[in-house]
Amino acid sequence: MNQMTRPDASVRTMPDPDACWAAFLRRDRSMDGRFVGAVLTTGIYCKPSCAARRPRRENMIFLPDPAAARAAGFRACLRCRPDEVGRDRLAVEAAIDLIDAAETPPSLEQVAAHAGYAPHHFHRLFKRETGMTPAAYARALRAERLKSALGKENNVTQAIYEAGYNAPSRAYADAERHLGMTPSAWKDGGKGATIRHMIVLTSLGRALIAATEKGLCRISFEEDEADLRRRFPRAEILPADARLHALAKQVAALIDDPAGSADLPVDVRGTVFQQAVWAALRAIPPGETRSYGEIAAAIGRPGAVRAAGTACGDNNLAVLIPCHRVLRGDGGMGGYAYGIERKRKLLEREKGR
Repeated sequence: MNQMTRPDASVRTMPDPDACWAAFLRRDRSMDGRFVGAVLTTGIYCKPSCAARRPRRENMIFLPDPAAARAAGFRACLRCRPDEVGRDRLAVEAAIDLIDAAETPPSLEQVAAHAGYAPHHFHRLFKRETGMTPAAYARALRAERLKSALGKENNVTQAIYEAGYNAPSRAYADAERHLGMTPSAWKDGGKGATIRHMIVLTSLGRALIAATEKGLCRISFEEDEADLRRRFPRAEILPADARLHALAKQVAALIDDPAGSADLPVDVRGTVFQQAVWAALRAIPPGETRSYGEIAAAIGRPGAVRAAGTACGDNNLAVLIPCHRVLRGDGGMGGYAYGIERKRKLLEREKGR
């Protein structure tokens, strides 16, 4: 067979062919596993990141998965092996389940063996799918358990061991990384933490910008010091210093040009799921959008579409973590914590650039 025909109406094609074609043109690895492209003239179907030469647009159609492509008479590309993408995703999900169930973090060798891959290969695969290494995922999960235990236990040391730590030193190191403060400070509403803040007038309105010694912890619109104090009732809230003024200048520039690059220090707290979602958001190229379903699939949790939307809403760093690049599955704007009009303007600025 050297000339394929278009599948009949019983085969479900992709709802947005132009977006699929754009993903193929940029060889977007994050879109692998969400659909395949089939070439009518060769009878081959590929994943979006395939390195092969692109066919003419009129010779290409898009199908939801390899099974639909095979049903239409196409065969898998031997170069990009699109049928293996589903296996990779299942392996990552199995690894996540193993890490979630373990009382202490399993080694990379144990996780890879459970998934059926060589350790070095699975390390790259896991990071590609989730935005985190297996070890980073395990650390974030344990820090999440620590946060939960701190909310229940009166004794910080007891909470540390309940979360699965063998020694307080490791717990304090993880807490500094994932909670932004020591376990005691987190339990006491930010007690002992110092947060500096300021209000900046931007092209999209008043923006609250706040930072700890580690980095930016809050970027929001139409909030003030009172809102910050409600988040951290026992933290020391101080006016901006020279360092925060410099960071705020860069944040304001990013709001003016959200497609620009910004290598800014951050100090954001969140569950392991939230951190994975936020990493996926930062991986979306400027000027492009994703659906909540695509974000959920990108972090190995395709069934957690609503949870992905909630994690987007919990984002503490507006614009810097670009939750404005996420749309509803039907292409609608969806929600935005700071108003749909701001979301629309941010997207227009990125596409205009």
